[in-house]
Amino acid sequence: MPSKYGPFNRSVQRRWKKPVDSARTRLEGRTRDHRLDKLMVQLRNLKVALAFHEVISQQRNGYASLQLLSKWRYEIGLNIEIGVFLKKYPHIFEIYMHPVKKNPCCKITQKMADLIAEEDAVIRENETDIVKRLKKLLMLSRNGTLNMHALWLIRRELGLPDDYRSSILPNHQHDLSLDSPDTLSLVSWDEELAVAKVEEWREKEYIEKWLAESETKYAFPINFPTGFKIEKGFREKLKNWQRLPYTKPYDKDGVHPIHNVERLEKRIVGILHEFLSLTVEKMIPLERFSHFRRVFTMEVNLRELLLKHPGIFYISTKGSTQTVILRECYSKGCLIESNPVYNVRRKMLDLILSGCRNIDEMENASLLDEEYNARSSQEAQNKTSNMGTTNSTLGLGTENNSDGKNHFNEEYPQKNFP
Repeated sequence: MPSKYGPFNRSVQRRWKKPVDSARTRLEGRTRDHRLDKLMVQLRNLKVALAFHEVISQQRNGYASLQLLSKWRYEIGLNIEIGVFLKKYPHIFEIYMHPVKKNPCCKITQKMADLIAEEDAVIRENETDIVKRLKKLLMLSRNGTLNMHALWLIRRELGLPDDYRSSILPNHQHDLSLDSPDTLSLVSWDEELAVAKVEEWREKEYIEKWLAESETKYAFPINFPTGFKIEKGFREKLKNWQRLPYTKPYDKDGVHPIHNVERLEKRIVGILHEFLSLTVEKMIPLERFSHFRRVFTMEVNLRELLLKHPGIFYISTKGSTQTVILRECYSKGCLIESNPVYNVRRKMLDLILSGCRNIDEMENASLLDEEYNARSSQEAQNKTSNMGTTNSTLGLGTENNSDGKNHFNEEYPQKNFP
């Protein structure tokens, strides 16, 4: 009887297959940056909290019942019970029992409302920076135009107010032109703005580290995550790539057509680097890049290209979407060069990170305020009643005098003033 595990038993034998090397497998096998992944989880919770704020702010009385909010949790992307999520962040949401309807309701705390108002005020104060940002994006495009819907999708990443179409564009018609309802155009080229952010780093490296011009002229800052394995020959390939010339983002490639694949990819890396540098938090969801592929001449597989350069970009799969982060801009989960809008958003994130901490102090402070107000009102009432009692006593004494004289006036005679 032949062996069950013989060499010619087709049901047992397994053919060796070559491992699949694709963008998906490289994404799963990449070296993870745990600090940035943790940051993305925290930012997702903040995004959900802001989405619930939008729902609550649309209500007439400034509050919403938990029953109403539970209907929105799937559209917002919340996969746990609404009450569990709201109770995790008492510094943002205040849950109380409605005095009339007797159902649990929720409203935004004053601390969070103040930060949201502060963010809106800071954004409107930085209108000049917003216009520069939009002009640089238009200068990056192939024909100086951008789709308004694409801009709307990344308005938060660019630090734009929701009403930027009516509040900003009409005030800067000499720089930006709304040719049609869905197309924004650049009026004139600004040579002073045609300098990429990486050029500042190159100049700093050249001056401070005394490097040769050939090593910095086309180089990018490289910052690998902790635990990144450097294979044999990788350093030499990276060194050659850093020295490889390419057409820079604000240089038009139509003047010098690019036929070399490596130079074309390096130009796209430069465009992506500049695009991320123009955002507030130096990150953009990966799917948003698809709206700018054609206008920025980036018609390649962007995810594969980004994974080829783990020292420049990092793709985080945490949160509800894949997010591309500019690695050089972050250290220990915080932005190195902050800006006013980021600072306010960081304060909001601190409320998320606080969780239920210090909530007892808040309750004690509110109880002390209530006790102080109650004591003050009681003292005011006592003072009023004492004054009434004194006046009534004085009045009775005057009426009960047998001789009909006012002894109060006799004891304390009034002075006659000339």
